[in-house]
Amino acid sequence: MGFCGSLESIPPRLPTRPMDMDLKDFMEFVQTTARSVGAEISSPWFYLQFGLILVAAGIAYAAETAVRNRVDMTSLAMRWPLPLRHFARVMVASASTAVFTLLVIISRLVMYHATWPSRSYLLMVAAKLGLAWLVIRLVTSVLRNAFIVKLVSITAWFVAALSILGQFDATVDLLDAYAIVFGGLRLTPLLAIKAGALLLIALWATNITSNFAESRINATADLTPSVQVLLVKIIRIGLLAVAIVIALGAVGIDLSALAVFSGAVGVGIGIGLQKIVANFISGIILLADKSVKPGDLVTIGDNTGRISAMKTRYISVAAGDGREFLVPNEDLVTQKVVNWTYTDKNTLVKIAFGTNYDADPKVVCKLAAEIAEAHPRAQKGKPPTCILTEFAEAGMKFSLTFWIADPDGMDKVKSDVMLALWDAFKQEGIRVPYPVREIRIRGGALPVETTVEVPN
Repeated sequence: MGFCGSLESIPPRLPTRPMDMDLKDFMEFVQTTARSVGAEISSPWFYLQFGLILVAAGIAYAAETAVRNRVDMTSLAMRWPLPLRHFARVMVASASTAVFTLLVIISRLVMYHATWPSRSYLLMVAAKLGLAWLVIRLVTSVLRNAFIVKLVSITAWFVAALSILGQFDATVDLLDAYAIVFGGLRLTPLLAIKAGALLLIALWATNITSNFAESRINATADLTPSVQVLLVKIIRIGLLAVAIVIALGAVGIDLSALAVFSGAVGVGIGIGLQKIVANFISGIILLADKSVKPGDLVTIGDNTGRISAMKTRYISVAAGDGREFLVPNEDLVTQKVVNWTYTDKNTLVKIAFGTNYDADPKVVCKLAAEIAEAHPRAQKGKPPTCILTEFAEAGMKFSLTFWIADPDGMDKVKSDVMLALWDAFKQEGIRVPYPVREIRIRGGALPVETTVEVPN
């Protein structure tokens, strides 16, 4: 902590053994640090160095503004090799830090040769901190996640600052001095920080590996979509479990000491997370038996659409009108599901219609079959069929069936054929029956008879 005084003014470190530190040692450390800082602040050289740092910061801010206004980041060093181009972009993005560090180093060299080295100690610390931030920004620039970049950068710079100030070992001892013991497991703040850092690194490596494996699996044409999704999920879960085990083992946590905790987690999963577990297991079953797969056209309840994605907890069904239904995996296992493309995409289209008794049923059937066969989506190898199904009270009823190669747009196909039937019936003089209602009103001297025709 001694900035402009001698190096002997730096406060002593904490006891090297964490178990030897008690409240008295900690209070002594705080008091010694406070006295050292107070002595440094009272020195006029401290204010001179602090003023130089403020001036360097102001110049650095102005320089960054000028650089950003004049340099086009998209076309910067386009003809340079990729490493140099990447380095140049990082330096431009961190122009203020680079200029600040350079100015502080120059000030430090001038004061070092003009005065005692201890009178420019604060400038040396500021220069090292700026240089450390530049290096960290250059290293973390290869990461894509903005949150991870900020977290790693701040953590690394904080560790570098403690090391530059000579307080890294003291801070480590302090974090390891207090512990909570669970059976054979000793939990300390230092252990939690190490475990968190290693888990973050392990999960990052796991994500990269699983994404690479997913791209390779999806590029394999020999695997069906359901098998591809199943393999990707198994790889992700396996890598995640391995990463957690390696990270916990690396920090010295004995996994057998977590037996009680894992038992409690198991009870919690069994009671409070049974729906989530049921959906997860159901998702594995669906992927294994291939009853549904991405791209299938399904009807679940009143909802019809194509399966666009199969997740751990649910499947996404795109209705085709901008809506997506998120159906829990458990519902697909326990409820009735209509899969239009399970074994064959060929779909039979059924159209029911009627005519009056004045029409010749043979002519009607022939005309309907010709109209269905003329539709561009009707399969040529399977000729349409039209049959007379009933002599009803209002007229004759027919059923027209024909095949199409894919169920997509089946309602549009039915509409096209029915409109063509309507035009053909009008040309042939065939009428579609509709109910007739007679209402007779009796009253007064003469009866009044009114006939009202109500179209269907």
